[in-house]
Amino acid sequence: MKKIFKYSVLSALTVLSCQLANAQWTGPKVKPTEKKEVKYGTLTPKHRTDPAMEKFRDYGLGQFIHWGLYAIPGNEWEGVSARKGAAASEWIRTWSGETAPKGWKKTYDNLYKKFDPKDFDANAWAKQAKDMGAKYMIFTTKQHDGFALWPTKYSDYNITKSPYKKDIVKEVVDAYTAQGIDVYLYFSVLEWNNPDYLTKEPQTEEEKKKYNKFLQYTKNQLMELLDLYPEIKGFWFDGTWDQSWVKAYDFTYNLEKELRAKHPGLIIGSRFRNDEFGKRHFDSNGEILGDYEQGWERKLPQEYEWLDGNDWDAVMTIPPNGWGYMKDWSGLYTKTTDDLLDMLMQTVSMNGNFVLNFGPDGNGLMHPEEDIIAKELGDWMKVNAEAVYGVRHVDLPKTKLGYYTQKDKNLGLYHIYISVNIRSNQFLRVCG
Repeated sequence: MKKIFKYSVLSALTVLSCQLANAQWTGPKVKPTEKKEVKYGTLTPKHRTDPAMEKFRDYGLGQFIHWGLYAIPGNEWEGVSARKGAAASEWIRTWSGETAPKGWKKTYDNLYKKFDPKDFDANAWAKQAKDMGAKYMIFTTKQHDGFALWPTKYSDYNITKSPYKKDIVKEVVDAYTAQGIDVYLYFSVLEWNNPDYLTKEPQTEEEKKKYNKFLQYTKNQLMELLDLYPEIKGFWFDGTWDQSWVKAYDFTYNLEKELRAKHPGLIIGSRFRNDEFGKRHFDSNGEILGDYEQGWERKLPQEYEWLDGNDWDAVMTIPPNGWGYMKDWSGLYTKTTDDLLDMLMQTVSMNGNFVLNFGPDGNGLMHPEEDIIAKELGDWMKVNAEAVYGVRHVDLPKTKLGYYTQKDKNLGLYHIYISVNIRSNQFLRVCG
């Protein structure tokens, strides 16, 4: 006989209306109709059964932290917002259009001279994450701007050249590991200001020579990260969409082999590379390229069947597309704790991990709203953790009452009910 327990939380009406208004759902993957011979396909089983991967499946809740030079401007400069000139706050170096400051890229590239986060305390971050209930975290070692938050030997554009000087990645890895939180490192392949980087496929001998130099540089940095921080559990890759990287499939295939050989049990998401036919995330036969599906960014699957048995996580922002620090949240729909709890429970009910993003400011402090949400999530998790950690999908018909999860012989129902006791009237704003 299964033990049935119920757990509930106030749920804002906005979570449903916003999902519908903004098409949060994407359709199921279209499976190939013809089998291809793929040489540069997946390197690991679809469903790894080693201890590292089994632990990944049990996390339930994680934290993402986007932090770097872009935290200094906070998506604006000298009182002018970059909202209409850059894709996201961490993309502010690409700010263009009428609102962009004159000589902006040069100004941005020199922000490292001002990066001295007086209030940064990795132990405080880790304690907050622990209290929130996070079991793993993902930290940005290097964003698309190329500035490394560790003392890399392979680039002068790194933390040692800033006034702060100390190894931020080490501070974060050590603090979170001490709290029992597993650490994964975000790494952007793309580098906007690297003279050897190309967006297109190299054609001339000169271009090939330059890009091969860049590929070796990328490999060196990744191996360096594994040498410096052997405690980490995996990599979360970004910036792998340009044709230069796509066409380097032989190099990336062998690089993944080397990373795994150097760090047995390493966990790599599906965003790292592609096969020889240019298929990313999944190869030309629909097989996942990596250990878990990394495509659920700011969205969730509507149906469990869409996942096709793959491990996965959902990375979610609080403001719409707000990864790095944003000073001004006004006029934006920012997700409430109730929204996020609903998404968390939907995620774990489909065997996924829910990873909530935080964007600290230039001094190392979280946005005040992030502090509030972390506290409220933590309060809820203290009561309802059994509904999140180590739970699995339940093969039962959908119910309008909420989400089922199962752990051992216990069956749980996350029960949704609507309440007007909402912290603010944000549900009246445009959803995002």
